[in-house]
Amino acid sequence: MAMQKRANQADIAERLGVSVSTVSRALANEIGISDAVRRDVQRMARTLGYKSKHITGPASGDKRAVALVPLGSATSGLSGFYFGIVEGMRQQAAEAGMVLDVRLVNDQMVTLDMIRKQIDQADAGGLLLAGIDAWDELASWCAQEDIPAVLVNGSDPQMRISSVSPANFYGAYMATQRLLDAGHRRILHYTLRYRPTILQRRRGFEAAIAATPGAQGIIVTTAERKTPELLADLLAGKHDVTAMFSWNDIAAVEMLEGLYAPDSPMPEGFSIVGFDDLPLAGMATPRLSTIRVDREAIGRGAVRLLTQHMEGETAVQQLEVGVKMVEGETVSAVN
Repeated sequence: MAMQKRANQADIAERLGVSVSTVSRALANEIGISDAVRRDVQRMARTLGYKSKHITGPASGDKRAVALVPLGSATSGLSGFYFGIVEGMRQQAAEAGMVLDVRLVNDQMVTLDMIRKQIDQADAGGLLLAGIDAWDELASWCAQEDIPAVLVNGSDPQMRISSVSPANFYGAYMATQRLLDAGHRRILHYTLRYRPTILQRRRGFEAAIAATPGAQGIIVTTAERKTPELLADLLAGKHDVTAMFSWNDIAAVEMLEGLYAPDSPMPEGFSIVGFDDLPLAGMATPRLSTIRVDREAIGRGAVRLLTQHMEGETAVQQLEVGVKMVEGETVSAVN
């Protein structure tokens, strides 16, 4: 069997469209080479397996990354969620010797051009997208420009960009199973329909329902009914359910007062489970039963995964962080 040809500087130059002299100077960290070119050359050298005494680890430019966090998520009820993720990212970046530039961006203004500008301004060699889903143009650009990127609290069903997220399917299965174990057989799932991560929660709910003889699941999306409208429907007995699994804690907490008021018409023992274990879940009365997400672990995992890609790992990976059931005060056995 023929031996595979070892990569040389000419191979690197050809892949990048630069001269061999430029490659040589970049690998030797000589002056007169821009950080961007040096970063590209050293990253390509690692990708091709080129051996050089000058490459002992990521180049200085490769040790910089920018994390984009949607402003709406950071300043809304989800602020506690993303604060934990950012803290985890910062902790892991400091441990890895990475300079992490965290930037809040307008949710409605996330475009490829904006992302390009953010990377250029930060002189970053890697990209973390918190709560921002991949789209075709972004995925193609990352591949063409060899930009290491990781979706944080997201997933890419087409597996073009690596991601880190909670175990959404299994967490939803766990939440639904808790209600089933309490004897509930008609359970409503209130959900958001467009994010891949949230779709996994719906699938977990449906799987738990399907595995239990006699159980019935009712799906209501935010596009169909806003939270106050759904609360009114429940109080009016529209869906004839004894329990609900909410796609997140915020929607669940918004309904607690109405569901558990002294004069509430809801059946005794009506139960509700949320998802995320946000700080407001612990402040609610009664304390919301929910699924705890280790937000710091998501942030740490995202930086570790990005570091691997910046060091030459090309395989797309999808990392799931385990979740736990939090026994609050909103799950009761059916009488």
